[in-house]
Amino acid sequence: MRYSRVVCVLSGGGAKAAAHLGALKALEEWGLAPGHFVGTSMGAVIAACFAAGVTYEELLVRIGGVTRSDVARLSPFGLISPFATHLLRAGPLRDTIADLVPARRFGELGVPLTVTATDIESGQMVLFGAGGTDAPLVDALYASCALPLFYPPGVIDGRRYADGGLRAVLPLDVAEQFDPDLVFAVNVGPTFSGDTTSGELLPGMVKIHDMATRILMATQIAQTIERWKNSQMPLVLVEPAVEPGTFGVRHAFAHVEAGYRAASRELAAWSETGTMGRGERGKGKGTA
Repeated sequence: MRYSRVVCVLSGGGAKAAAHLGALKALEEWGLAPGHFVGTSMGAVIAACFAAGVTYEELLVRIGGVTRSDVARLSPFGLISPFATHLLRAGPLRDTIADLVPARRFGELGVPLTVTATDIESGQMVLFGAGGTDAPLVDALYASCALPLFYPPGVIDGRRYADGGLRAVLPLDVAEQFDPDLVFAVNVGPTFSGDTTSGELLPGMVKIHDMATRILMATQIAQTIERWKNSQMPLVLVEPAVEPGTFGVRHAFAHVEAGYRAASRELAAWSETGTMGRGERGKGKGTA
């Protein structure tokens, strides 16, 4: 079958989202071009780069230059005030997103992009871009990445938004509305094993909060994938084995390679059997 409507779904996962870059390289080598991107958190940022026309080689250079302080710089009162609402400053992350993504409006993108975020007041998932509400692109991408406790919420038209992963780390259900004949999804979100803050110098209470968030998000992902097992929608699911660490940007190139290897295997398996794979992480080798 020739697939003419490939919808690419990229999960949240912090620095691990670099694996999406390798996975998309593998997809290109198989002659499949995304006709629509759906992304959450840093997955949405990678999707926006590709939708804006940034090449694999260009993006590899860009993410290779990102340092930890570019995305995770302490707020002045984050660790010393009991009334602080977030640990990290919004500015560095916003600036890094703007440096990575050359477009400023959804309308400037060459491929439609849908970004998910969570409305803090209503708790509902909100879509920005194609199929959703228009907004400045960087604002929508920052809002999708604004994980509570770490970052302050994004504000768009007077409403506050937080990380899209609070409602759907792997937004497969969003992709379904765009009439795909194939869904190519890459999941680097939390799992039940591992530690998302491994190697991070964070206060104990922050690590406990992160552990609880990991369990909730891993449960959400597992339930989403289980629902899709019984779906008639063709799905290639890629779950690379990546090093843990939400802010582990030093592992970027290793993540890219892991994404490429995992996607190449799943695409080869799909071409032979036409069935959904579960990848390395589904076999218990992965970490959060």
